[in-house]
Amino acid sequence: MKKIEILGTGCPKCLKLADNARGAAEALKLQYELRKVTDIQEIMSFGVMMTPALVVDGIVKAAGKVPSVEDIKKILAE
Repeated sequence: MKKIEILGTGCPKCLKLADNARGAAEALKLQYELRKVTDIQEIMSFGVMMTPALVVDGIVKAAGKVPSVEDIKKILAE
């Protein structure tokens, strides 16, 4: 099961990233858990300075931007 985390405070970009990640995981028919991380201290513990950020299985895959569904599908397929 993929563990997908969205790091951000709940801004529109963070919500869009969560939607894109969900769409990518569904398109790939993955079993996944999607978690939104809004606590600033926890976000900083990932070493992320710009949100939103995408974390897959504990590894930061994108930060400071909203990757497209297609880009996220490539990340999840790695």
